[in-house]
Amino acid sequence: MAADRILVSHAGTLPRPKELTEMVWAKADNKPIDEAKLDTMLRQGVADVVKRQVQAGIDSVNDGEYSKTTFSNYVRERLGGYEVKTFKPGEEPARLNIGARDRRRFPGYFNDPRPGNFTVGEPRLPQVFVTSPVKYVGQADLKRDLDNFTAAIKGAKVTEAYVPANTPGTIEHWLRNDYYKTEEEYLYAVADAMREEYLAITDAGFLLQIDDPDLPDGWLMYPDMSVADYRRYAEIRVEALNHALRGIPREKIRLHVCWGSFHGPHHDDIPLKHIIDIIFKVPASSYSIEASNPAHEHEYTVFEDVKLPEGSYLVPGVVGHASDFIEHPDLVAQRLARYAKLVGKENIMAGTDCGIGSRVGHAEIAWAKLESMAEGARRATKQLWGK
Repeated sequence: MAADRILVSHAGTLPRPKELTEMVWAKADNKPIDEAKLDTMLRQGVADVVKRQVQAGIDSVNDGEYSKTTFSNYVRERLGGYEVKTFKPGEEPARLNIGARDRRRFPGYFNDPRPGNFTVGEPRLPQVFVTSPVKYVGQADLKRDLDNFTAAIKGAKVTEAYVPANTPGTIEHWLRNDYYKTEEEYLYAVADAMREEYLAITDAGFLLQIDDPDLPDGWLMYPDMSVADYRRYAEIRVEALNHALRGIPREKIRLHVCWGSFHGPHHDDIPLKHIIDIIFKVPASSYSIEASNPAHEHEYTVFEDVKLPEGSYLVPGVVGHASDFIEHPDLVAQRLARYAKLVGKENIMAGTDCGIGSRVGHAEIAWAKLESMAEGARRATKQLWGK
């Protein structure tokens, strides 16, 4: 990695053409599609999005997650052993309790059906349950993704190329256990299955970005847990993740954590200081964290007392998905300078809070945010290195 300037990356999803989005979702919903056309669109789309990232000033690029419906839902297509269950009225089990702590505090807000309230109601994706041994079945889709990305970065001037993948703890939320005797047994079964994806990514020569929003945002889902209870919960899931990562060199791993991407209060998110040591138990060479939204920007002070694991670097989010405001490059530079002062200018990379491709109002805004981040990194570099 460069030691004489601040490099620029992002957390994952990028704006995708409308027709491609419709085809990807249709495939996920088992609707008839032209597979050859989808393959062509994905190959060209990934090539285009890599070029666009380079043009925007991004050093550490990915494939935009173009083949995936969402970062969590794609796992339904990659793992076998589950089924979609339907229930009679009144018999449907409780859905994932997203933002439960905030819901208790602000019930009026969450029940207000006003336009633009992204937090009203529960997720309406089908309820999926594991009913037989979990196994990895996504080899063909994974190979297509890796082949497309390999072709796209050939000859491109990039410093780093990464591929995101989901974690056992987060998958546990969306593919619910109705087979294994214990949560831990289920977590380790998912870990063993997802290990195949992790290994394929690193064997292809890419950096593996582990997306683990569960690690911080599970706290909101379990409002009756104490901090001590939640730390035990989080540690079990990190242990399962580390089981899946065993033997993969830490320099091939990046960990991304966030407090969930939903637009809402985030008033009761767990403070970073309570879980930063658990985050650092994942053997990664870099750690990507939310650092620019109003609920977490102040937490840069955690690093006044906490040291990065030796040989690693920090990827603070310096632009975010929570607003369509485009962060000014000087603000980006200020945010980067704060972290440089605490962890060292050689040990930071500019990043985003979360994937912004599907979370801000328009593709134009998403790309403008990335361009502003790249310019802010250049300004911070001039300030910190004097060039």
